[in-house]
Amino acid sequence: MQLRPLEFRDLPGWDPAELEAAWPAYLASCRAIVSALPPLRSGVDPSRAMRTLAARTLQTGSDRGQIRRFFLESFRPVEVLSAEGDQQGFVTGYYEPELTGSETPDSEFSAPVLARPDDLIDMRGDERAGWDRKLEGARRSPSGQLEPYPTRAEIEDGVLGKTAPPILWLRDLVEVFFAQVQGSARVRLPNGERKRLVYAGRNGRPYTSIGKILIARGEIPADQMSLARCKAWLRANGLRRGERARNVLQANESYVFFKLDDDTDPLVGPIGAQGLPLSSLRSIAVDRTIWPYGTPVWIGADLSSAGLGTGPSGRLMVAQDTGSAIVGAARGDLYIGSSDQAGDIAGLIRHSARFVVFQPVEPT
Repeated sequence: MQLRPLEFRDLPGWDPAELEAAWPAYLASCRAIVSALPPLRSGVDPSRAMRTLAARTLQTGSDRGQIRRFFLESFRPVEVLSAEGDQQGFVTGYYEPELTGSETPDSEFSAPVLARPDDLIDMRGDERAGWDRKLEGARRSPSGQLEPYPTRAEIEDGVLGKTAPPILWLRDLVEVFFAQVQGSARVRLPNGERKRLVYAGRNGRPYTSIGKILIARGEIPADQMSLARCKAWLRANGLRRGERARNVLQANESYVFFKLDDDTDPLVGPIGAQGLPLSSLRSIAVDRTIWPYGTPVWIGADLSSAGLGTGPSGRLMVAQDTGSAIVGAARGDLYIGSSDQAGDIAGLIRHSARFVVFQPVEPT
């Protein structure tokens, strides 16, 4: 990639009001950096300049002038370009599903949500000889040797047994699958109690987009692909073992495990990879091997076809999350919020974008 320095005034859709709008999310990330809050999913460490700046942030006042001056004096915007110098940003959207479920299985709720198994070993970044780096999860075989963690198909067929007990039951495999894709979910129980599914780990198998599979097979035209259309196709094409929809779901070998928390405040977003609640339209998931959590990212795009804005605009986001499908320096996933409406918007976002990272100015 190339990094092209820009002036703030040259940012796509530049609006200085975005700086104070993103300030609460950025401030939360800075507190996490200063306190060395352990992330849920480890990533590249923040630079010394970034840590120094995070500490300074906590001493900055909260009025508009101070916030704008802080950003303008502390950062240098750089646009991420391809090796050939082309703009290559691409953004999608994600959200937190709101579902119904049960703590015990019955005829209505029969699809299990599994806890993280005790034998799952995180292999991300492991450089040992002979290990396929695309496989980020492992376990010990009976002989004590490391072996790749089972696939989605194997897990759904019960290979883990009691090592990954169900923590909750949802209506069908479609709801479980998309809760895993989004990385979290709010669940209402029959007694009215609310729970939250929180990411607890994954089997480390490569992520495969089932939307791309359905488009490639001619099942859904590319210009008609949406989250709702995808769910409808799956439910109409068989979710039992060996049926078409089940086979499509299992083509994505990646499998996510959860833990269960109480959902006591509907205004607080799900916990992202940095270990912080996500903020609607301010938190962005990035490639955690490239950008540290807490990095401010300016996105220039026309998202009006997804119901956001009326034309090209700029928005300041904060890197607070990641995802197995978020790969590349100019790849971002915008957190939209928690609701069916947020899901409708998120499912429509597949847009080219200008991807501009705010890099700390090195102290002189």
